[in-house]
Amino acid sequence: MTKKEKHLQRLQHQLTRLERRLLVLQQRSDQFSRWRLILFVLAGLVSGGSFLQWGPIVWLWVTAVSFIPFTITIILHRRVENSIIRFDIWQQIKKTNIARMILAWDDLPAERPFPIPLDHPFATDIDIVGTFSLHRLLDTAVSHDGSQRLHGWLLSTNYQPEAIVQRQERVRELAGQTHFRQRLTLEATLATDQSGEQWAGQELVDWLKEGGSEKPLRPLLISLTLLAMLNWLLFVGYQLWQWPPLWIGSIVVYAVLFITLGFPHTASLFANVMFLTDRLRLLNGVFSFLERRHYRKMPMVQQLCQPFLTAGERPSAHIKKIQRVVTGVGLRENWLLGFLLNALLPWDIYFAYRLGQCRADLSDKLPHWLDIWFELEATSSLATFATLNLGEWVWPTFEAANCPKFSATALGHPLILSDQRVCNDVRLDKNQAIYLITGSNMAGKSSFLRAVGVNLVLAYAGGPAVAQAFTVSWLRLFATIRIADSLNDGFSFFYAEVRRLSQLLTALNEEGERPLLFLIDEIFRGTNNRERLIGSRAYIHALAQGNGLGAIATHDLELVQLAEAAPKIQNVHFRDEVLNGRMIFDYRLHPGPCPTTNALKIMQLAGLPIDNTTF
Repeated sequence: MTKKEKHLQRLQHQLTRLERRLLVLQQRSDQFSRWRLILFVLAGLVSGGSFLQWGPIVWLWVTAVSFIPFTITIILHRRVENSIIRFDIWQQIKKTNIARMILAWDDLPAERPFPIPLDHPFATDIDIVGTFSLHRLLDTAVSHDGSQRLHGWLLSTNYQPEAIVQRQERVRELAGQTHFRQRLTLEATLATDQSGEQWAGQELVDWLKEGGSEKPLRPLLISLTLLAMLNWLLFVGYQLWQWPPLWIGSIVVYAVLFITLGFPHTASLFANVMFLTDRLRLLNGVFSFLERRHYRKMPMVQQLCQPFLTAGERPSAHIKKIQRVVTGVGLRENWLLGFLLNALLPWDIYFAYRLGQCRADLSDKLPHWLDIWFELEATSSLATFATLNLGEWVWPTFEAANCPKFSATALGHPLILSDQRVCNDVRLDKNQAIYLITGSNMAGKSSFLRAVGVNLVLAYAGGPAVAQAFTVSWLRLFATIRIADSLNDGFSFFYAEVRRLSQLLTALNEEGERPLLFLIDEIFRGTNNRERLIGSRAYIHALAQGNGLGAIATHDLELVQLAEAAPKIQNVHFRDEVLNGRMIFDYRLHPGPCPTTNALKIMQLAGLPIDNTTF
């Protein structure tokens, strides 16, 4: 049994235990529901009987005591319900991880539709995005922005070597911290609503952006505070020293200023405070988890999370400030107490001013906290892929040499099931720069090209490569594998192909850029044989002269002769054979040109009419 199979078995056992635990909790919840009804009815009967028997004074005490068991039951029931929610999320995490391991696409979350740059050099050609894509397989992020961060890494065409190496270190650390990653997913899931569509953090960011500065309130607060102090002084002088009743006029001025200038700032004070506390309460689960976590085995992750660990800068410190504002605002919700407080002091103005300060402070710090969360979610996605595919990958090694290089041992395609995946060795360098791949239909040429491209994307994202060894220099990637015509743009298939190949050649010859790794599946397939052959020879010759490496899959066996004149080109092939009327493929990359073709065989096996004289 392989490491991956053992891990899959452990996950299935964990899932079974979670299902049993959820069943027990659900039964306990049902029991609490029944007890709540029983205790409520009993408390109501006791309360009503005491009122009839002993009057209202005794009734108040009896009612308070009789409803205590009911209240305790509500608290205990709520704890059980919260446990059910958390265990249900744990269960979903395990189920999704199993689906990722066995490529059960129907059980994975839907692909998030992020915009793709026009004419992107490889996004759709090698299935980085889409329904059955690398991004969807990897993406464990709960937040929209965390998923988008991963999307950006996978589609990046402007690689920063230092950032990639640093990111790989974080991925390696998180790969050994399964509980950390899953707790982060749990807390993040609790920070979304039930539909998962509206994320609390984005609401809060938008609200903070809408807020104005607290500066306009400062002069008003100072003026009203001084005026309130003058009111006290004039009133005390009137009471003790028989001053004229000037306090009446000053109070009128105070009231007019408060209502006309202060009320626009305080009208929505309570609603704003409640919104802020509700949103932070949801995000506080994620932030508190990151604050409490020990990072002894994760120095790179600890460095990233430093704002959550620095005293005075932690989110919890800012939340405590907001809680004090909440307490002050809560006092004025009693209309009588609120009237007295605002009559004595500009109470609402002060807390509106403090809320503005908190808002301005959060508008600076919250985006940074969220950015760390998004970074962790995207990094955790890559680390989860490593954990779920134990024994099938290796950490890429990057070479800073100027000479282009792509070397892999037992390179496999991550979007093919482990028991169906066939791995091949690849070595491209300045002396052996181009693989010219020939082979029959369905022999594995396109899958091989995609395996090369997908693993390069994984490596540059900071993740592992599906191989036994993987060494690569810093390259740019360009693939032309999946080309379609565009009726809207007026492009025929052939013109779209020519346009794409022209873009590739332009990228190959850009001065001052890193070498290009190109992957091409058939050249000029949209035209006749003669012109395709002429054009392909010229195009491959141009590629061989350019600054790059690559692999070209073709059905044109005449092109294998190019290797004789160009030592950079190496002929390799995939082969097949027919056994008992069935096509058999080994999907292995063999040296030399392909010795056989199978198009007519496939047509014949499908029952199409074939002229036997052609065999």
